[in-house]
Amino acid sequence: MTKVIIGKDCSNSPKKQFLQKLSVAFTEVDADYLLDIIAEEIRWNIIGEKIIQGKADFTEALVQLKKCEVEELTILHALSHGKGGSVHGTKKMNYGELIAYCDVYEFTGAKFSKLNEITSFVVQSK
Repeated sequence: MTKVIIGKDCSNSPKKQFLQKLSVAFTEVDADYLLDIIAEEIRWNIIGEKIIQGKADFTEALVQLKKCEVEELTILHALSHGKGGSVHGTKKMNYGELIAYCDVYEFTGAKFSKLNEITSFVVQSK
């Protein structure tokens, strides 16, 4: 089980709470939850790595992601506006590496709707 640390300003609205839950779901690879909230045409751009297009490719990416165990997730900021949002923080991997990340999300609408697009920035931190 991943230890989760949430920044003090990340929970002051329902949308921010949803974004932090989404970040935890990605970290723990909660495939059932994630597959339920994504749009059929999901597009996930992992900058400098690859672009994942469609629910089938997304499902395969989750299988690969499951191989990477995260020991500790720290969510520093969660921001939302309209049909977009972002989460940034760090992930300490079980083999000791520290990764800084920022995920930018776009939904199909402003209310709690399907996740349509993700842009992920991931860098090794020191």
